[in-house]
Amino acid sequence: MPETITVCPLAELPPGSMRLVEFDDLEIGVFNCAGTIYAIEDRCSHDDGPLVEGFLDADGCTIECPRHGSLFDLKTGKPLTLPAYVPVDTYPVVIDDNVIKLEVD
Repeated sequence: MPETITVCPLAELPPGSMRLVEFDDLEIGVFNCAGTIYAIEDRCSHDDGPLVEGFLDADGCTIECPRHGSLFDLKTGKPLTLPAYVPVDTYPVVIDDNVIKLEVD
């Protein structure tokens, strides 16, 4: 059964922003793309680079790995460009009473 963790109030993550959330041994990037919140594993599947340190394209809902430039779709976790070819995990986002929460296993 998934556990729900609190990230922050929705107002603290405005459109175009991102933040890193640590829970147990997980590092999760939480991103606001034009008002929609997405959460993905903060680890490039190519070389374990920290995705939240990359360039966020809020219009295209992608994050670019700062090490080698792979683009990841924030909706699906799938890489859109090489050198990464393996998807990263995504996490369900719940907005409850204007607070961002994630469901993690």
